[in-house]
Order: sequence, then C-alpha cells, then structure tokens
Amino acid sequence: MSIFLLRRVLYGALVLVGVNLATFFLFFTVNTPDDMARLNIGGKYVKQDTIDKWKAERGYDKPLYWNASRMGRAQLTDTIFWDRSVSLFTLRFGRSDSESAGDIGAEVAQRMGVSLKLALPLFALQVLASVAFALLLVLFRRTRLDFWGVVLCVVMLSISSLFYIIVGQLLFSRVLRLVPISGYVPGWEAVKFLALPISLSLLARLGGEARLYRAMLLEELGKDYVRTARAKGLAEGRVLRRHVLRNALIPIITSAGSYLPYVFLGSLVFESFFGLPGLGAYVIDAITKQDFAVVRTMVFLGSLLYIASYVLIDLAYTWADPRVRLA
Repeated sequence: MSIFLLRRVLYGALVLVGVNLATFFLFFTVNTPDDMARLNIGGKYVKQDTIDKWKAERGYDKPLYWNASRMGRAQLTDTIFWDRSVSLFTLRFGRSDSESAGDIGAEVAQRMGVSLKLALPLFALQVLASVAFALLLVLFRRTRLDFWGVVLCVVMLSISSLFYIIVGQLLFSRVLRLVPISGYVPGWEAVKFLALPISLSLLARLGGEARLYRAMLLEELGKDYVRTARAKGLAEGRVLRRHVLRNALIPIITSAGSYLPYVFLGSLVFESFFGLPGLGAYVIDAITKQDFAVVRTMVFLGSLLYIASYVLIDLAYTWADPRVRLA
C-alpha cells in the first residue's frame, strides 16, 4: 500500500504542477500586469505612473518568467512566476490584487472555519439522508411509494438552487421569522445563521444523490449473492442493510468523496446569498473585483484538495471491500 500511496502522490504532484503552470500561463496571457492594474484602478486611460505604482506595491514590476539582468539563481527567483506560482507550493499566497490588498493566506485561514461549519454538517447529512432515502425507495420498489419517490427526486433535481434559496428565505426568514435572512456571528449563535443554508443545500442535492444511489442499489439486487441471502431466509430489510448496501459502498464512496473538496472550499452560491464570510464568498468577491491573485490561489487549492480527496477515496475502498488490494 505504501508503494501505491507514493505513486499516487507523485502522480498528483505532477497534475498539480501542470494545473499550476497552465493557470499561470493563461492568466498572464489574457491579462498582463498593466491590464490587471487598469482593471483594479478602474479605467483604460490611467497614467503610466499610477500603473507603475500599483505594480510596484504588489510585486508585478518584476519580469514575468526570467530576469536577464541578474546572474545565477536570482534569474528565476526574482520573477513574478516565482512569487506568484512557485510560492503556492509552500502555501505562501501573497497579497491580493484589489485595492484593499490583504494577505491571502490570512483570509483563507480565517474564512475556512466558516466554510467548514457549513460544509461538514452538510456533507454528513447529505450522505446519510441520500442513502436512507435510496434504501427506502429500493425496499418499496415497484410500488407507488417508489414511483412517486423517483418523481420527487426528478423534480428536486430539476429545480435550481436559486429557487430553493429565494423560497427558503421568503418562507423561513420573512414570513415565519424563524432564522435570519443573512449574516453571520461566531460562536454557538452561528447555528441560527447556518441552519437555513444547510437545510436548503441538502434539499437541493438530495434528489440527484438519492436517485443515483437507488440505481446503484438496484444493480446490486440482481446479483447472485442477494438470491443466496434470500434463500437462507433473511428478511428483505436485512438483505438490503447487511449485503446490498455494503457491496454498493464502492460507488457510493466514489460519489460522496468527489464532494469532499467543497467541504473546504465552501459553497459559492449559498455563502454569497446568505452573507457567510467563507471561502465561497471570498471567491465570488474576488471574481467581482477581478482579483486574479485570489482566483489563482483558489484554483490551486481546489486542485490540491481534489487530488487529496481521490487518494482518500482509494484508501476508503480497502475499508469498504477487503477484496480490494492497492498495489
């Protein structure tokens, strides 16, 4: 297993390097440091002195890839590429490009706690609710409950997340006044600000996940080991829980594990609409301000988390099915 993990980590490192290089190249091909200065200062007809001052304050006055005026190692290290791309691998993110230029690393560390408070309960509830709903539909398959349950899943899947947000805020915040419509405070009082976005996000994803898990469980029901378990006289509910669900864990882990990066990066839409100061709102705000330093950082973190999540998924396979061997 150690050889497998080492190989996967090396593959992941190569992917991360490729993504980082491609991101840096695309960003600075589309927008030169002068273009970025004009976008942040606000206008095409900005004096060159103002542009140069903005670039000097944020370290964009250096050569892009290679400093021909320096000798030795300094030729590479004294460049924008080194400061804004290579430094990401040491988790040094630098300053943002907006006028309120702050330290990106400090912002990420501060906002990650809010995103975790939103996403960790959501992740656990999402898996439990989706699997439980799918098991219920499979247990009552070929009945009206199964039929209308699938119809409900399709309807829930077809509705946009924005609809859930607008209706939820109108009903629970404006009409019933059970929870605040937006905002956030630290501590235990954060529960009342997180309850509605967690519930609505769970509702928005429940239909698609439950329908997917139902299909996985139904596929397992047609296999020989299920007929053997039934021939032994086991109740249908026990067959589903002890045999079918366990053998369907591999695809369920794959589906649920792909959602893990969102646990750390936050929900873009829900954090923005509910005024939660998490990483998702940070990304939206950076895109609005055209703060490319923040966007590049979040692309890098997203790639890193996706690679880590798929390594964890492979490890979870061995727990779910002892027949799986990582070599």
